[in-house]
Amino acid sequence: ADGRSNMSSTRQRKSSSLKSFFNYLTVHEGLLNSNPTENLTPPKKAKTLPRYLTLEQSRELLNAVDGPDKERDYCILTLFLNCGMRLSELVSINMSDVIHNNSTLRIVGKGSKERIVYLNDACLASIDAYVRVRPKDDVKDKNALFISNRGTRISPKTVQAMVNKYLTKIGLGGAGYSVHKLRHTAATMMLSGGVDVKTVQEVLGHENLNTTQIYTHVIKNQLKDVYQKAHPRA
Repeated sequence: ADGRSNMSSTRQRKSSSLKSFFNYLTVHEGLLNSNPTENLTPPKKAKTLPRYLTLEQSRELLNAVDGPDKERDYCILTLFLNCGMRLSELVSINMSDVIHNNSTLRIVGKGSKERIVYLNDACLASIDAYVRVRPKDDVKDKNALFISNRGTRISPKTVQAMVNKYLTKIGLGGAGYSVHKLRHTAATMMLSGGVDVKTVQEVLGHENLNTTQIYTHVIKNQLKDVYQKAHPRA
């Protein structure tokens, strides 16, 4: 038993570190005759499906937006829910990244890799509504799309706090929901709507298709749940 109550992913990481350390002592330094961790089998990482918002919960979240920054907050939530971008990607969006003439958005992802995503009418409308009220005076970063109340590019911490505020408002606070769950929501809704997994991979900026395919298990579980509820002998 694991006395420290570590998660399987933590135990897996620690096991890997031990194996690497003793391999170094044995092979590279010659301080040990044999590697005591050679037969150590790392624990299997527990498979957990992504947590996401339903379509109705997504609508509730958007409807909950209010306050002096409502256009900005609504736009941020709309982009998260429709484009599935990462938090770091959202805060780095520049004004010039929004290309209206072909309804696309340029996103700079991990490793400075760029990708282009399509903006639907909801995204374009929310961007237009925000840009109309976006601060223009005393703005320190004029390139940034999303501006904080201090006139600087909005920070990840500010976005996290805003998302958590509205999640709490609709009764989903402290239940494992977060900014990243909005990314899960976008992926799940895309696949549920019939978008093929390869396209979803490109939209999300996943390097490995296996990362995207985890969402297909979510969809299968949805279908299984619907079938069990609808089956006359369920």
